[in-house]
Amino acid sequence: LRFSWASGGGLVQPGGSLRLSCRTAGFSLDQFAVGWFRQAPGKEREGLSCISSSDGSTHYSDSVKGRFTISKDREQRTVYLQMNSLKFEDTAVYYCATDFMLPCGRDYLVSVNRMDYWGKGTLVTVSS
Repeated sequence: LRFSWASGGGLVQPGGSLRLSCRTAGFSLDQFAVGWFRQAPGKEREGLSCISSSDGSTHYSDSVKGRFTISKDREQRTVYLQMNSLKFEDTAVYYCATDFMLPCGRDYLVSVNRMDYWGKGTLVTVSS
């Protein structure tokens, strides 16, 4: 079980958009919730968003609510994070991760240390 790749990071100006992708390998998106996390330089890793395994319900942190949208494509086994209205403070390495037991919700985003699998990070730099 793993995330086979994560992509979509890059350099973007403030106010711009990026879409991150994270493909799973060895498990279905119907089995476990998946979340997006990020770690900025000198800061702890924080949870941003998650999407449930069953009904596709989502949850967002206050820092990204209204700007970021998480989605998934079951056939492609890929989870996406559409990021709009990017700010300087969104600069970070972004990761996808999954926990085998937790449902998507507030607890998922604060349970950084109990995630079972992490994808390879992708760097997002917001700069003018």
